Amino acid sequence: MARLRAFQEVAQQNADIADTVVVYIEEAHPSDGWTSTDAPYQIPKHRCLEERLSAAHLIHLEVPGCLVVADNMQNTSSAAYGAYFNRLYIVQAGKVVYQGGRGPEGYRISELRDWLDQHRKELEKTDRNLTFNV
Repeated sequence: MARLRAFQEVAQQNADIADTVVVYIEEAHPSDGWTSTDAPYQIPKHRCLEERLSAAHLIHLEVPGCLVVADNMQNTSSAAYGAYFNRLYIVQAGKVVYQGGRGPEGYRISELRDWLDQHRKELEKTDRNLTFNV
């Protein structure tokens, strides 16, 4: 959950230049499977979409202000983006412009923050270069 809170902080700091979405995928540490001792919730393996949506709602409570959606039971989003267990992406105009490493080892909020900081600088530079003819 600490990573989720760090993500929320980056999302809030950059809300003026980026929309954020958390896509809740298949539970990585189900309570009835390979569980984690530091898991804040005991979530069993999802057997139906309603169970996955309930788990996504718990995540939403942890990151108020962030849009949280759930992958379907065929795990289409997870498969398309190689997101299992967790992963960070930036999509612009329908194209992936940043793909973080696979979590947990490759999940680095600092890289996301750096990318967004650079993007902000580029936007500011573009704004300064705008001229208006009257």
